[in-house]
Amino acid sequence: MSVAQRALRLRAEVPAEVPHTAMVMAAGLGKRMRPLTATRPKPLVTVAGQALLDHVLDRLKAAGVRKVVVNVHYLADAVEAHLASRRHGLDVAISDERSLLLETGGGLVKAAPLIDCDPFLSVNSDNLWVDGPADTLRLLASHWDDRRMDALLLLVPLARAENHGGMGDFHMDREGRLRRRARSRVAPFVFTGIQMLSKRLLRDAPEGPFSTNIFWDRAIAEGRCFGVVHQGLWFDVGTPAAIQMTEAALQNV
Repeated sequence: MSVAQRALRLRAEVPAEVPHTAMVMAAGLGKRMRPLTATRPKPLVTVAGQALLDHVLDRLKAAGVRKVVVNVHYLADAVEAHLASRRHGLDVAISDERSLLLETGGGLVKAAPLIDCDPFLSVNSDNLWVDGPADTLRLLASHWDDRRMDALLLLVPLARAENHGGMGDFHMDREGRLRRRARSRVAPFVFTGIQMLSKRLLRDAPEGPFSTNIFWDRAIAEGRCFGVVHQGLWFDVGTPAAIQMTEAALQNV
């Protein structure tokens, strides 16, 4: 059996149903991407001829997602206009944070009434990934176990986190449960910005802006935060310099 045939077979063997709704995080200020974000929001920065947001929407649509909830704050009108002109065959709902940027956790809580499935996907809009042998989002969904999980994070090995300058985020045990990197230590896995969440995770949320880390820490303490290793490529496109490096790498894909 050829490599291509094995890849097609593996895709066929990942039958899991992907949640039909995804939260797309698009409200951030994009400070690390300056000066490109002085006049446009980071999700609309172009990489390999396409806006980062469009890369994400195309992959969501290909995996079977039908609706996206997109939060907006910085240069919100530009994001909304872009979504209106390029809907990608998706139903789009806007979670408006113009009056107050709520960060990742607060953004999820505000958007929750618009998210009409449980569990659901949450994806950072500045993400750029290439599938491995199986569709990445279907692979993630195939590992979901509602009895045991409130959060399932897609991780990439630190050694394969392209353009990433950090020290890793998580350790993972044999069952896939996660624990945090210890201070001043290296961890083997980096969070990609792609995750599958239960609405149970959003219970007892604080008021105002806060990070998803609050939810993750509780899920870790309860043994309900798990990880899956990404089989393909993933790029940290957080700075202008990373764009050129990412485009060069994609030419060889």
